[in-house]
Amino acid sequence: MLEAVNEQTLWDVIALYLELGFIHILPRGLDHILFVIALFLTSARIRDLVWQISAFTLAHTITLGLATTGHVSLPGSIVEPLIALTIAFVAIENLVFKDMPRWRPAMIFAFGLIHGLGFAGVLGELGLAEQNFIASLISFNIGVELGQLAIIAALIILRLGYHRLGLDDAVRRAGSVLIGLAGIWWAVERVFL
Repeated sequence: MLEAVNEQTLWDVIALYLELGFIHILPRGLDHILFVIALFLTSARIRDLVWQISAFTLAHTITLGLATTGHVSLPGSIVEPLIALTIAFVAIENLVFKDMPRWRPAMIFAFGLIHGLGFAGVLGELGLAEQNFIASLISFNIGVELGQLAIIAALIILRLGYHRLGLDDAVRRAGSVLIGLAGIWWAVERVFL
């Protein structure tokens, strides 16, 4: 794949890595989808969600850049279970606190550092265009963000429906239980199976 990418124009590389980043989230990134949904479930105000997503984005951008340039490296056997545990943690916290805790953006920043290493693992498998390294790295990251924004847009539309029915708390609790169980299962699966 890299040979073909290195022969493409800058705009072709940007389009390719935008698509790869987006696809990594939708439809292939179920763990990241559930993480974003877990963040959304306790964000009664868009401002709260923006703080969390901004912290997550900044953090995973940092580690994605550091990991793809070889400055940071952790094996997938460590990163992938940690990602699963971050998902479970946020979901469990949703069950303990009805509203977003004050410390959550800082915690999400820390979790974003871990997720960035996961994104770097995917990019390591795909490879980056040597001649357009920065463009492909930034484009992949923007594609990831566009995938996350698509999830959030769909969730906002869904919230309009269940909010009118007075189901906010039930959806938050049921969604958090299911996401928490999925995160715990993935952690166990990624360590032991």
